[in-house]
Amino acid sequence: MPESLPFLPFALPEIGEEEIAEVVDTLRSGWVTTGPKARRFEQAFTEFLGDPAIESLAVNSATAGLHLALEALGVGPGDEVITTTHTFTATAEVARYLGADVKLVDIDPGTLCIDIDAVEAAITPRTKAVIPVHFAGLAADMPRLLALARRHGLKVVEDAAHALPTTSAGRLVGTLESDACVFSFYANKTITTGEGGMVVTRDPALARRMKVMRLHGMSRDAFDRFTATVPSWYYEIVAPGFKYNLTDIAAALGLHQLKRLPAFQKRREEIAAQFHAGLADLPVILPPGPAAGDAHAWHLYVLRLAEGAPIGRDALVEQLFAAGIGCSVHYIPLHLQPYWRDRYGLRAEDFPCSQRAYEAMLSLPLYTRMTDADVRRVVAAVRAALGA
Repeated sequence: MPESLPFLPFALPEIGEEEIAEVVDTLRSGWVTTGPKARRFEQAFTEFLGDPAIESLAVNSATAGLHLALEALGVGPGDEVITTTHTFTATAEVARYLGADVKLVDIDPGTLCIDIDAVEAAITPRTKAVIPVHFAGLAADMPRLLALARRHGLKVVEDAAHALPTTSAGRLVGTLESDACVFSFYANKTITTGEGGMVVTRDPALARRMKVMRLHGMSRDAFDRFTATVPSWYYEIVAPGFKYNLTDIAAALGLHQLKRLPAFQKRREEIAAQFHAGLADLPVILPPGPAAGDAHAWHLYVLRLAEGAPIGRDALVEQLFAAGIGCSVHYIPLHLQPYWRDRYGLRAEDFPCSQRAYEAMLSLPLYTRMTDADVRRVVAAVRAALGA
């Protein structure tokens, strides 16, 4: 790495003075767990989506949101849940929490999102739900998937960890006809609360169940009990719930991150466009853009080496790190992971599109704190590594 240049990390959050002041205000307020700011954040998120019929529930991770949604939909032993092999393990593991089995399917080689034909081929009488993943910030083919789910009576829970703000057929992800949609606010996502997530639904019964299960199966949450104007200490445990609530400290970050999302999105689009321009003549496959009229969240910029590239993916990663540039791989597919491979007898040849993509892909740095000079530095390093 050149001594004059600092290491450029793969991702960094952009935290401003407004977020810091809101967190300090929260600490001084004395209400640091789930309380008024978590509720404000939920309301602000529904307002952002623009549909008052949607209820937003803040949770401590997207994993928690996926688990709550499947539990509320009644997924359990004997059921199957279909999802893509090309995702982080959280997408699939939540079905196993509930005793259900997972059916992994391949991806569309163009979009890297779940292959709808493969979903249809995987449906059995045991299939209860499908979890599509909006990969890297590009929406899966939701019109086809939702139509397929309706024909077969299947529930749909969107893994939208990468997809804020993504649109599908002109509509924001989170406002479609799925049963629930789950967003992530992990440190490297398009907005962050450090750790956290949001699960949204239009189904009041689903929302009620998730709200109860979010905090130990209690009939009333702590905020309701401790802010009542009359004695209200009594509660009932109506189910063996979980500990999935988002704190007010985290929500304080989210309130201002959400306000900044349009500017964040604009900057991510600018960086992606600069990468497109700087890398287009190389032996690479650039990440696909959205359909006309739709928005890509550009959570990740996933480059794939094309046939004829002078070096392989691993060597390119090593050369970028040697040049002081962080990068990652999204993802090592689940069919290669020991637990999933061994439990279900999975073989790489059963997932040819995911396998080929994995062997050729890497994710370049893309975050709002990157300067144009940072972007040029990444482009120059990739070009040098590929002999351009």
